[in-house]
Amino acid sequence: MFSISSGWLTQAEQLPSSYFAARELGDDINLLVIHNISLPAGEFGGHCISDLFLGKLDCSAHASFAGLAGVEVSAHCLIRRDGHVIQYVSFEDKAWHAGVSSFKKRERCNDYSIGIELEGTDEIPYTAEQYQQLIALTLCLQNKYPAIIMDNIVGHCDIAPVRKTDPGPVFDWQYFRQCLTEQATRNNT
Repeated sequence: MFSISSGWLTQAEQLPSSYFAARELGDDINLLVIHNISLPAGEFGGHCISDLFLGKLDCSAHASFAGLAGVEVSAHCLIRRDGHVIQYVSFEDKAWHAGVSSFKKRERCNDYSIGIELEGTDEIPYTAEQYQQLIALTLCLQNKYPAIIMDNIVGHCDIAPVRKTDPGPVFDWQYFRQCLTEQATRNNT
């Protein structure tokens, strides 16, 4: 089980990023966006994802990193392949994960969303440990931010469909939503 204290998960590794902004007064957190990331693409483990979110990525370390020079991006959390959770930005602040985006005709999704990255790609199935942690984290977030209803849990592809495809076709939305519903029912009985 996760718990949140002052916007931070007490059971996660915390690596605070400087790539965030304060939420405006009245920004109601009501959207959860699921992403994927791997650096280099298709390679797992290592420190490159954290380095990117912390502004420490050596862009000369791999040819594919050249386009990341000067990029300022973050997510609230990353769930690694083994289920390890790292938090970079307080849920009370805006992480820079969504980019140009829109949800239900409302622009600037960073303003009212929480972004969770899964270590992975659009083509490689996610692990059981990742689903388990994502479900637990989602339930915790829904408890803290009840406006994150089931219909407000989306992929990056849903809020930026021209630019993004993640979490990809291998993300099992049916399984995720079924487990989320079953766990929520168990927690309420």
